[in-house]
Amino acid sequence: MGCCDWAAPLHCPPTATTPPISGGLSSLSGTTAHCQGSSDFGKRRQGTWKAAANYFPNTTTSFATSSKPLRDSPIAPITEYLSVVRASCGPALTARNRDHSYNPTPSPGVSSRICMIRPPWGITRRAKDKAARAERSAGGASSSAKPKKATYDTTKKKEIGVSDLTLLRTVSNEAINDNLKQRFEGGQIYTYIGHVLVSVNPFRDLGIYTDQVLNSYRGKNRLEMPPHVFAIAESAYYNMKAYKENQCVIISGESGAGKTEAAKRIMQYIANVSGGEAGGDIQQIKDMVLATNPLLESFGNAKTLRNNNSSRFGKYLQIHFNAQGEPVGADITNYLLEKSRVVGQITNERNFHIFYQFTKGASENYRQMFGIQKPETYLYTSKSKCFNVDGIDDLAEYQDTLNAMKIIGLSQAEQDNIFRMLAAILWTGNLVFREGDDGYATVSDQSVVDFLAYLLEVDPAKLVHAITIRILTPRNGEVIESPSNVAQATATRDALAKAIYNNLFDWIVERINQSLKARQATSNSIGILDIYGFEIFEKNSFEQLCINYVNEKLQQIFIQLTLKAEQEEYAREQIKWTPIKYFDNKIVCDLIESVRPPGIFSAMKDATKTAHADPAACDRTFMQSINGMSNAHLTPRQGNFIIKHYAGDVTYTVDGITDKNKDLLLKGLLNMFQASQNRFVHELFPNQVDQDNRKQPPTAGDRIKTSANALVDTLMKCQPSYIRTIKPNENKSPTEYTVPNVLHQIKYLGLQENVRIRRAGFAYRQSFEKFVDRFFLLSPATSYAGEYTWEGSYEAATKQILKDTSIPQEEWQLGVTKAFIKSPETLFALEHMRDRYWHNMATRIQRMWRAYLAYRAEAATRIQRFWRKKRVGAEYLQLRDEGHRVLQGRKERRRMSILGSRRFLGDYLGINASNGPGAHIRKSINLSSNEKVVFSCRGEILEAKFGRSSKASPRIIIVTNSKYYVVAQMLVQNQPQIVVEKSFPLGAIKFIGASTARDDWFSLGVGSQQDADPLLNCVLKTEMFTQMKRVMPAGFNLKIADTIEYAKKPGKMQLVKVLKDAPTQADFYKSGTVHTSQGEPANSVSRPTPKGKPVPPKPITKGKLIRPGGPGGRPSRVTNNNRRPVPRPGASAAATPAATPAATSRPVPTPRPVPTHCGRSSCGQSAYPYPQPVQLVCYPRSASSTACPACCKAQDYGQGPVRLCRDQGK
Repeated sequence: MGCCDWAAPLHCPPTATTPPISGGLSSLSGTTAHCQGSSDFGKRRQGTWKAAANYFPNTTTSFATSSKPLRDSPIAPITEYLSVVRASCGPALTARNRDHSYNPTPSPGVSSRICMIRPPWGITRRAKDKAARAERSAGGASSSAKPKKATYDTTKKKEIGVSDLTLLRTVSNEAINDNLKQRFEGGQIYTYIGHVLVSVNPFRDLGIYTDQVLNSYRGKNRLEMPPHVFAIAESAYYNMKAYKENQCVIISGESGAGKTEAAKRIMQYIANVSGGEAGGDIQQIKDMVLATNPLLESFGNAKTLRNNNSSRFGKYLQIHFNAQGEPVGADITNYLLEKSRVVGQITNERNFHIFYQFTKGASENYRQMFGIQKPETYLYTSKSKCFNVDGIDDLAEYQDTLNAMKIIGLSQAEQDNIFRMLAAILWTGNLVFREGDDGYATVSDQSVVDFLAYLLEVDPAKLVHAITIRILTPRNGEVIESPSNVAQATATRDALAKAIYNNLFDWIVERINQSLKARQATSNSIGILDIYGFEIFEKNSFEQLCINYVNEKLQQIFIQLTLKAEQEEYAREQIKWTPIKYFDNKIVCDLIESVRPPGIFSAMKDATKTAHADPAACDRTFMQSINGMSNAHLTPRQGNFIIKHYAGDVTYTVDGITDKNKDLLLKGLLNMFQASQNRFVHELFPNQVDQDNRKQPPTAGDRIKTSANALVDTLMKCQPSYIRTIKPNENKSPTEYTVPNVLHQIKYLGLQENVRIRRAGFAYRQSFEKFVDRFFLLSPATSYAGEYTWEGSYEAATKQILKDTSIPQEEWQLGVTKAFIKSPETLFALEHMRDRYWHNMATRIQRMWRAYLAYRAEAATRIQRFWRKKRVGAEYLQLRDEGHRVLQGRKERRRMSILGSRRFLGDYLGINASNGPGAHIRKSINLSSNEKVVFSCRGEILEAKFGRSSKASPRIIIVTNSKYYVVAQMLVQNQPQIVVEKSFPLGAIKFIGASTARDDWFSLGVGSQQDADPLLNCVLKTEMFTQMKRVMPAGFNLKIADTIEYAKKPGKMQLVKVLKDAPTQADFYKSGTVHTSQGEPANSVSRPTPKGKPVPPKPITKGKLIRPGGPGGRPSRVTNNNRRPVPRPGASAAATPAATPAATSRPVPTPRPVPTHCGRSSCGQSAYPYPQPVQLVCYPRSASSTACPACCKAQDYGQGPVRLCRDQGK
């Protein structure tokens, strides 16, 4: 995918002049189609621009057969040009497929030669592989005109709707909704808006996150593959490495839309593609980063009515990379933990997952130490009556949580402290109060108090006092202890539980950051923001206000970075474009966070100052401030107020909102924590209590505002990528798509405005300096051999690069300081050309390196061949000569045994080899490693048959340095087996019996008292005798006589006669006699070694490795600097200088001028009945002339008729 050099090989007649194209494309006028030989395939790259059809998956993949070309798209010039090529060179044009190969089909009756069609903006390129090059050189053609299918299954799917909403014909919220609905129902959940990914939660596993799918996106451009979260991750990672800029991925959407899943898939992709050796620090960082997901999900996620695994906190994960793009560290910032969920949930919702995991899966040790029981036992986990969730296995996830703790590096003591605090929270909920005789709260069950005090390691009396007695500090400095009623004591108890859990969660995040601290220098980072989305409930309070405020800030970032900043930059750079109207939500953010005039957070804080002792009074004061505000996006009501957020109107309840904003623990509880004997409690609550300090501490609103602004500052320093998630229904159904709900999300996500501005804007912009630094290689005017050679300004260099790459003018604009590229396809084309440049450089280096390797290998081979011939071969010859002496000149020889080319090689079956059949034999007979085989071959042994003559049976003969083996191969229950039939220590062989004839029979005189001596047959007996003599120099005894002596039975010797009466050359045994034929004289020796056939010396390397230009070679560019370009056919002869003899590779014919009348004397035509002249080519070429259609046999291919001469008969 991306930019490629256009060179469409077509089968056409040798010469054809394509007529000018009528209408619109003047740049294509005079385009020629000229025949070239196969050696002219590789031409110097000059730059190109191309947008492949795969960028527009809703169109046909075949340009040639497309009935609806994209006239308004960047590929329109190519589409129109290829239609002209079809008309000129035949209807067999097939579209270029993804692997850049072609399937040309020759036209009937036309010579099978290759016609290279060069567009005015394109260049040619070598075939990618040798096979394709050879096929084209030979003029071969495939019989199939169908393009190959795409490589990956995802690309083979039929396109549903449009994969990029900028391609919609009508831009409206309804059209966007309809397109998303079509794709959702077709199982395609991802859609682009330019660089923004829209994701619809499928509520089922689509199998699109496997390793195979992940690998298919590695190194690919965004439009090269279907929309996917992996494509966003690849884009962020590539941009970080290529441009050395920090990246962030902002994931937004409402609860249950799939934000957490998208964040995990981005982390999965980065971990897979970012390198690092297994077992090293890089891999350890990856494992720990991935382990943060199950750990933080256990402590920060819960089951809600809208989502079974809803994130009840926000996090910004920042992964730090070194200069090589390897992750070396990370850090996490958490936001807005919904700690109120610890003490209460509505029906059919649950507390945080960890409480159910812990109560169901705790070990027996924890149950004894911390008193852990079932979740039904505790008030905080049983109030909502929801203990199990479909699709969630609490026991399995508890083990995942423990494993994640180990991976991150939490010690056992730290884990014990964490679970001790969880137990303390659970038992805090079971601390129930009743009204005492004095009307104040008193404890109902003292045993719960005692056990909770044991867990917190505090005094039980101090625990009760801290919860039931409130310490008040009025402005006059007096300290008042006020007993609490039941409601106040219960609220204090819940505040204690929330404080412990909130601080415990912060401690876990900080502990994770310690483990993930960067271990080497960092270069850049990728941030992933996963924060719960916009919330609108029946009753909305302080928690929803904070959540929606943060989402307003994120929307403000999106507006600033993609809408407002886009238009401001176009105006600043003086770029021509159409402004887009948009809603700026800054007014809503100011309404909430402003200090002057006071916003909602400031009004809450002021109300707390004036009536801090009474929560109800604080609420009334706050409501008065709301009534006094004047803002178009704020509407006061009785006991509540309405804010017009970008996502819709939300009604907030005032009751209790200021008390939640204070978010303070009573001083009595803080004093109790300071008195605890547990060191971990002090880590959770490290600050000392100042009894005299009456300064108001920061409120929860202050902290939210500070953290949100810090997050905005961090994100604004990064290059953002966006994922907008959409929830298709409220029932978590994989098939249901609720149109009104999705339409509402489309509106508050601002997708329509995003589509409009993407269609009017530019996809890529970069400063002149960075653009030139990235792409100067693409122009010969700005670079040479990888060096920057331009001496002008960066702006001029940018313009030169865009000119030399032939990018159409409408695809780019130059601003004051930056270059703007309109479509992503053009940017990808530039990137592809840059990749091809380095590929070509690498190819040259590889070619020279391969030439050197071939030279070295050939030189080594020649040396080895010479050495083996002179040294190793001599050893075999010496061993053969020794074999003549072993026979003592007494045994006749076979003719084949004394050939000059005979060598004694020894191990013919390869028993000593490490693999192969010989190794299998060695393993089957359990041959020890210290036994070296000196001889092995196949032979026969004489088997005695009961009641009939003995018979020779095949065996394997193996001689080692210590033993003699006779091995049998047999079938046992239809299974082949190899077993040792006989084995003798070489020292036990007293003699070897053989005859004086040329037969191959011999006996081994063992003299065993239990077994007979074996009588064997081996065609390589002389070599075997020689090898045996070498390994048993003292005990070798060869008896050569007219008969063969052996013990047929133990202790009973018998003589085998040898007769020279065999009717054939083959020996055979029958009735105690060996029948053979006359052999060569006994004193025969080996004939002289025949001389080898003279072979001319082989060149060190093949020609194409030492000649420039590949096969066939070309004149050197270094030694021949005066080479002049070869003119194209049809160029003026006067404008073409004479080429030097050294530079002219082949004659280039100059066509004759086209007349306006027929050149045949027999024809009376005075003019052509066609709107354009026709070039007539007759065979042979020397007979070329011109004629009118009346004198030719027509072979018309559309607009450009090419005719063959009729009266020439060719």
